[in-house]
Amino acid sequence: MPKDKASDVIAYQLLKSGTSIGANYREATRAESKADFVHKLGLVQKEANETVYWLELVQESEMINEEVVAPLLSEAKELLAIFGASHKTARRK
Repeated sequence: MPKDKASDVIAYQLLKSGTSIGANYREATRAESKADFVHKLGLVQKEANETVYWLELVQESEMINEEVVAPLLSEAKELLAIFGASHKTARRK
């Protein structure tokens, strides 16, 4: 990414949301109750959605090469769909 203030902020936010997905998922797998699991899986979904947002912003602003960001965005969207479906299923059961 370019070395400027806007890129630094976006990179930092992307790093925070992207790493939060794994941390919250790990917490969900160690949930103390079904309600706790559903809540933490909801946090995973929210962080995944935020990560998609930041990647879309990177893509639309052309901060980095399309060949680099496109596969990352695609995978982030796939993970968001998986976590969304998992959260929906967990809430129903």
